[in-house]
Amino acid sequence: NYIRYAFEHNAAVQQNDLNLDKAMLALQEARGYYLPNVSFNGMYTLAKGGRTIDLPVGDMLNPVYSTLNRLTASQNFPQIENQSVQFNPNNFYDVKLRTTMPLINFEIGHNKSIRKESISYRKAAGNVYKRALVRDIKTAYFHYIQAKEALKIYESGANLAAEHIRVNESLLKNGVSNITVVTRARAEAQKTASMITEQQNRVSNAQAYFNFLLNRALDTEILEDSIDAVRDRGSSTPQQREELFQLDKMRQIYELNEAVYKSNKIPKLNAFLDLGAQDFNFRVNDKSLYLLGGVNLQWDLFTGNKTNARIRQAKADKAIVDKQYEEADQAIRLQQLQAENDVHTAEKKLLSSRAQMELMERYYHDQLKLYKEGRLLYIELLDAQTQWIAAQITYTLGMVERRIALAAFEYSTASYNL
Repeated sequence: NYIRYAFEHNAAVQQNDLNLDKAMLALQEARGYYLPNVSFNGMYTLAKGGRTIDLPVGDMLNPVYSTLNRLTASQNFPQIENQSVQFNPNNFYDVKLRTTMPLINFEIGHNKSIRKESISYRKAAGNVYKRALVRDIKTAYFHYIQAKEALKIYESGANLAAEHIRVNESLLKNGVSNITVVTRARAEAQKTASMITEQQNRVSNAQAYFNFLLNRALDTEILEDSIDAVRDRGSSTPQQREELFQLDKMRQIYELNEAVYKSNKIPKLNAFLDLGAQDFNFRVNDKSLYLLGGVNLQWDLFTGNKTNARIRQAKADKAIVDKQYEEADQAIRLQQLQAENDVHTAEKKLLSSRAQMELMERYYHDQLKLYKEGRLLYIELLDAQTQWIAAQITYTLGMVERRIALAAFEYSTASYNL
């Protein structure tokens, strides 16, 4: 439940989810390049001066008009002046809807594939962090449980120290013991109280770190189970680590980059269609409307060798990733071997520490019985108590080390079902 909560609330996991959403949007963008693009363009110009073209219409037509007037004995053909027309259109508008559509463009398809592989890469990156987070949460949880168990042991030691004071005071009253032994018992009780305070601080720090991983208030209460009550939730079947999957996707991305650069040598063909109107003085009629369509061909014949350089760079990047894959694969195999050995070692140490704890418990109670009978020095009883407490601490540490080793093995083999 805590792992599931962390997946939903951990800040780094949320960042990875946002990066994945961004990659999904990039794929949608890449798909959009296959579709037609429709845009509205408008232009209105005012002009004065600039280049002109002289049209001698008067010189060409006036003699003809004069002859016609004489022949018809009328003035139906007036004289006209030569014209000077400026190139820049004045009081002119041009509005249109332009539709463009790629017909041949291999770069679009390769970029779409790159976006798909980027999504897989982002998913793997998120799972890399999640898998490490599972390990860290388990480790932090077991450390917290161990700190609480150690606190209980020290509190139990405080109860023993209180019992020692009671026994020694009783022996003092009966003349069997002396005040020095009572003073020593009280000093041991104070020492145990100091250890309890120190252990409470460890519990607080372990609690704060665990809650930090879950991205919640550092003093939030943690539900406790005994260490042995927690069961592994991962599968027993090792899987491919996401780090290798990431590198494999990166290699595919570089291969697609190489294909993109090679596609730059292939001509690109686009079609366009304009539907619009243009005229002077904002006139709109059947003559101002127009329809214009065509195709556009682009073929880069010489690019200063930039394309070939980019192709070689992509090949070099892919070769680097191949070497990184080999190195990562070997490193993961080594990590798995070490993790498996650590599990076996932790299990053997746990069995040994359990046997030692049981022996030290029996030894302490035997010593306590002898002390109450007056056949044992108090310093010997304290030594037995110290060894029993140390054996209990060692056993709880052994349980934690075993569970942490199992979490590390689970991480190294990617056997936890995310």
